[in-house]
Amino acid sequence: MVTYSAAMRAILMILLGLDMLAVVGVMLAGVLGMTNPERDPHTSNRLMRWRVTLQAVAIGLVAALMLT
Repeated sequence: MVTYSAAMRAILMILLGLDMLAVVGVMLAGVLGMTNPERDPHTSNRLMRWRVTLQAVAIGLVAALMLT
């Protein structure tokens, strides 16, 4: 039988993995956007905010994992 703590840890690990993939995706979108000579600076700024937000979520998930 899986305990509550083990189930919570597994869910947090899955969320952390998904969040890390999202960070990589946003970073790749930003890098590919920089190669476009006609890039919109607002799009670059939006991607940067998304990256910072997703990284903050990742830090929160790691902190939650440390508490379980």
